[in-house]
Amino acid sequence: MSARPTRRAGWRTIAVTATTALAVGSAGAAASGAQPPGPLGADQLNAVAEAQIGAAQQIKESLTPAERKLGSSLVVALRRDADPALRRALPGFRAGLTRSSAGVLVDIQGRVTDALVTRLRSVRATVVHASPTVGEVRAYVPAGSIRTVAGWAEVTRVLPADPAISGTTPARRPPATAPAVAVGSALRAALASGSQGSVVSEGDKAHGADLARRNQRVSGVGVKVCALSDGVDSLSTSQASGDLPAVDVLPGQEGQGDEGTAMLEIIHDLAPNAQLGFASAFNGAGAFADNIRALQSAGCTIIVDDVLYPRESPFQDSPIAQAVIDVTRKGVVYFSSAGNAGNVRSGTSGNYEGMFADSGRGVGKMKGTAHDFDPGTRKQIFEPVSYDDFSGAPAILHWADPLGRATDDYDLYLLDADGNIVGMSQDVQDGTQDPIEGLMVGGSDLRLAVVKYRGAAKYFQLSTMRGRYRDSGSLKAFVRPGMLRGHTSVPAAFSIAAAPADEPFFGGQPGDPDSPSGPYPGVFRASQKPEIFTSDGPRRVFFAPDGSPAPAVRKKPDFTAADGVSTSLSDYSPFYGTSAAAPHAAAIAALVLSGNPGKGAAFVRNAFKATALDLAPAGWDERTGSGILRADLILRRTGATPQPYVTTGSATVVTTSDGDAYLEPGETGTVSVAVTNSGDGPATSVALALRGADAGVTVTPARRSLGALAPGATKRATFTVGLPASWVNGTVAHLGATVTFAGRLSPTTSVVEVPTGKRTPPRTFAYAGPAVPIPDGDPAGLTVPITVSGVGSVAEVRFSVDGTACSSEEGSTTVGVDHTWVGDLSGTLTSPSGRTVRLWDGGGSSGNNLCQVVFTDTAMRPFSSAAYAEAPFTGSWVPSQPLSAFAGEPTPNGTWTFTIADDGSGDTGTLRAVSLHIVGIEAKPGGRCAPPSRGRPGAVTRVR
Repeated sequence: MSARPTRRAGWRTIAVTATTALAVGSAGAAASGAQPPGPLGADQLNAVAEAQIGAAQQIKESLTPAERKLGSSLVVALRRDADPALRRALPGFRAGLTRSSAGVLVDIQGRVTDALVTRLRSVRATVVHASPTVGEVRAYVPAGSIRTVAGWAEVTRVLPADPAISGTTPARRPPATAPAVAVGSALRAALASGSQGSVVSEGDKAHGADLARRNQRVSGVGVKVCALSDGVDSLSTSQASGDLPAVDVLPGQEGQGDEGTAMLEIIHDLAPNAQLGFASAFNGAGAFADNIRALQSAGCTIIVDDVLYPRESPFQDSPIAQAVIDVTRKGVVYFSSAGNAGNVRSGTSGNYEGMFADSGRGVGKMKGTAHDFDPGTRKQIFEPVSYDDFSGAPAILHWADPLGRATDDYDLYLLDADGNIVGMSQDVQDGTQDPIEGLMVGGSDLRLAVVKYRGAAKYFQLSTMRGRYRDSGSLKAFVRPGMLRGHTSVPAAFSIAAAPADEPFFGGQPGDPDSPSGPYPGVFRASQKPEIFTSDGPRRVFFAPDGSPAPAVRKKPDFTAADGVSTSLSDYSPFYGTSAAAPHAAAIAALVLSGNPGKGAAFVRNAFKATALDLAPAGWDERTGSGILRADLILRRTGATPQPYVTTGSATVVTTSDGDAYLEPGETGTVSVAVTNSGDGPATSVALALRGADAGVTVTPARRSLGALAPGATKRATFTVGLPASWVNGTVAHLGATVTFAGRLSPTTSVVEVPTGKRTPPRTFAYAGPAVPIPDGDPAGLTVPITVSGVGSVAEVRFSVDGTACSSEEGSTTVGVDHTWVGDLSGTLTSPSGRTVRLWDGGGSSGNNLCQVVFTDTAMRPFSSAAYAEAPFTGSWVPSQPLSAFAGEPTPNGTWTFTIADDGSGDTGTLRAVSLHIVGIEAKPGGRCAPPSRGRPGAVTRVR
């Protein structure tokens, strides 16, 4: 989890502001006309607080069957919206819900099927992600439809969206002297002169990774490291600056934000030849778990994340943890940030856990009794808490009942110093719910109360995500270690704490101790101090994933790695927090596995343990685990064999049977294929085998020997490729390639693309008619013609929604399509021969207008991933179906049609300007146009 200098605070307060959790809001101010109640004692409530709690009590005891499935914040918010008397009774209530014009962001739990998704869309819900595996749908649901959805038989719970919290920590640096800045800049510029890009993490030197690469000649070759975080908004910018290579992003999972980009840059700095992958973890717990498994299926050797969801149980492995367990059993080496929520040893803890102790006293008029935090004879029903940030953080209560089977009902309350209720969480637990309550904490001099509404005394954890439990007046703060929790505590996972590589963290809360400095440009030593905010262990669990008893104490975190480092991203330079530490550790593991192919997590863990620098106190400790990692020491212990890694590159048509360099139907030609050793060691006995992957395509010979290849060297092998006479001119021919060589990473396989025909410059054909209204709520939609002439065979098609000036203003006359609630729209392109391609179907939610939008197969994001906040929608998007389907279109000249349909009612708009862009192929006399069976249309080079 990470830290950066501006708005994305916290563990991460940015996420908290974006999706508030479990926050049940507040009834902060005293009722109108009430007198100030005065200071609150350790076990006292004033009359105003009692009245407010009484009003909340009445709600909990009068729930309808549908409301019993709702989170309490949703119930109170919906009732308060409709009931002026309740608004007066709870005057300062803030439900803490994420709202937009699309509705309230919620997590819907139950039996997830296509039918449920369709049913949700019928009530105008905007589905963000549906996970049948986890049994959860994240969606924006109109407030008026929330009770309806809760009433469906397949729905078990509807809760406010659980916020993704990353381990970023907000940092401010005190002014530095000019000489220090100049020296640091010069040193960093010198270090950035290699393949790592324009900026190199200080962790590269602090961990001795630069020494390990040089001495052991390893660079991450043959290992694929994949990150899960918020998003990769600046991916193309980082690639342009050389700070990142190609990244395999799961389709539609680019996310939003740049913490993922920063994590990938760290990995690339330490393991510059590792392959990289990414998926967002910010679309709900279900999407996070699904993406963990999807990255393993995409060939990721190592996966690293920096995200926690507050509903993740400390006492049982919940769905995200179960996904981690699944992929580690399949050989993935999994890293996760320990979190930045503080620890007891540093005096920064906001964690309490222990057995419920009945105080014998209630909280106001609520049923049940409050927990006594004071282990002595004195009674104290409040835990003093503060959070020095206006945006606040979640306070979460978990207790030791199995997930989905909570029979004990606990509630959570937040009060100010005068006894006013400023937050409450009182969900129903009667045997089918999770044992959790939560609310938001923001400000200082507050106090939490835990009430057992009904049931037995249970072990519980009450934690705040970056809040602090500190003495306040007569109230004493009681803290216990164990802030670390969730999937980072899975035994097979590597949970990573943080220590600074360079300058001290500057930006803690009042009362925090000073932060330590790091060794840069030197290496870490055993005298290094950890970050004061890193979350502590150990983690006590009570249940197996299926809910059966399985008590254990997990010694977490495992190891410590660097934070406070530089990236090319201004928002993540410096990059503090365990979000920065985890990718450093993952990259070191990549170096180990690169030099020791075939080894796995146990090999890495043993090497880490044997060489980690034991930080004080001696032995494993709850802040730093087994100690801080040094890549040079680890690789010295494991040894390393520099591995060759030989793959195919581009294919070039050298000459053909008619003497030109354009392979056309019925011809044979000489094709040259590049073969490169991008590995760390020399390759011997290199050979390339090719076969036609499309029907009728021939290749001779079947195999070419290339001898030896030094690291970084390229050779080209020539083959004769033949096309059948029926081949569609301009269609890419696909060749299956297998490269063999002496080494553990052999063979590699790929699909090589061979161009056919001679391409013409792109031509644009626009809709030439007037602006036309789009029928509202009519699936048949509106169809407009686009006339095409003078084009031979089609090689490539792009489609654009145009516009002279882009605006989200309703009814804008300068955009290509003006329409409120773009999420209702779909677009389809049809050729004169009747071929159709769906360009988009939904996406954009309640955002307005499409303008200067290009649909192209070479874009990164599908339009279905567009969020309402991105309106007006511009830029390049991947179509829902590939436009390569039009390659070789037999009758490109004539009337193409574009159909735009609005499948929802209540929103209207107009189509104004759209265009078709075609790259053609020069016609060859005698060529055939009938489409062949093309095996793998649209395939690209893939390397195993």
